[in-house]
Amino acid sequence: MEKTITNWSKKELQAYLFIYCMNADYDETKNEIEFVKSKIDDETFNRMHTEFEKDNDYISIQKIQSSLDKLGYTHKEIEQLFTEIKDLFLSDNKFDILERNLMMGLKKLLL
Repeated sequence: MEKTITNWSKKELQAYLFIYCMNADYDETKNEIEFVKSKIDDETFNRMHTEFEKDNDYISIQKIQSSLDKLGYTHKEIEQLFTEIKDLFLSDNKFDILERNLMMGLKKLLL
């Protein structure tokens, strides 16, 4: 099946990826939302959150992968995203098994 194509900017991809990660444990905490909003403006956050809510897991991964490729992320930039994702996971003072599993899965897919 062909990857889902997006026309996102790096900021939009970052917002979508963070929202995807916030939902790893099916619980968007206040601290996680505040963390993301400290990096992403409200309008972009809201728009990407609306898009995320319409997508299933498969579509989300396809959009993330194709956007990283299209936007030409370097290995170093992807590593920086993973650092920020870990910070996001820790923003609610826990890093549970679902979040750990998502982090491992994303690393296998994106690095």
